[in-house]
Amino acid sequence: MIKKIQIQDLSVNYGNHNVIEGLNLDIYENEVLAIIGPANSGKSSLLRCLNRMMDFNPKAKVKGKILLDGESIYDDEDSTTLRRRIGMVSPLPVGLPMTIKENVTYAPRMAGCKDQHELDAIMEDCLKKAALWDEVKDRLDTLATKLSGGQQQRLTIARALSHHPEVLCLDEFSIAIDPVTTMKIEAVLHELKKHITIVMVTNVINQAKRLGDRTAMMLHGKILDLNTNDKIFGGEVKDARTKDYIEGLFG
Repeated sequence: MIKKIQIQDLSVNYGNHNVIEGLNLDIYENEVLAIIGPANSGKSSLLRCLNRMMDFNPKAKVKGKILLDGESIYDDEDSTTLRRRIGMVSPLPVGLPMTIKENVTYAPRMAGCKDQHELDAIMEDCLKKAALWDEVKDRLDTLATKLSGGQQQRLTIARALSHHPEVLCLDEFSIAIDPVTTMKIEAVLHELKKHITIVMVTNVINQAKRLGDRTAMMLHGKILDLNTNDKIFGGEVKDARTKDYIEGLFG
């Protein structure tokens, strides 16, 4: 398997508070890696390190190495290119206060694309990949905030795909939607992993079980367990706390 991201001895501090300590992790190309664990385990901080969102937090101090395709993500002082390669879907996936069309074409327009035909093609492609095109193609000028919750979740995925990322990070991504919409979104992610790598932080154990190829259990800024889903959820764990968490004994 090809290593897409290599995390080596990563530590993150907010002042005197350690949120990640000496973490090592390889993420493979075209896999879905689910990351589970209770609140304040460092899961979201880990994702923010991957595309250098930590740069915006003056209190955060990051040590260690993160390699993307074998090269340090800190080699280029300009992190804009990196964030196009590693996209992020935020914990509260809602549409920007603009039209559906403007939501999906926002990133390409900010990157300098002015050709309307090209923008329209990007928009249609991303909405189709997010399984949303058929539902919105006749109302692209509608405000995105008027979409249903499940549609807005898929819209944020379409928006993240608009700059053709190689890695897609889903932060605290949970599907508290009706079963039909849940199946649509999960089908989207299964299809996307054929083309990109997905790193998904989720608080829903069954979602990690259904979607992940591998699952990592984090606690107190460290990875307690990391294995394929059949082993993790089949009881083959290194740390008893992983089994306890999966069974809902703490959280």
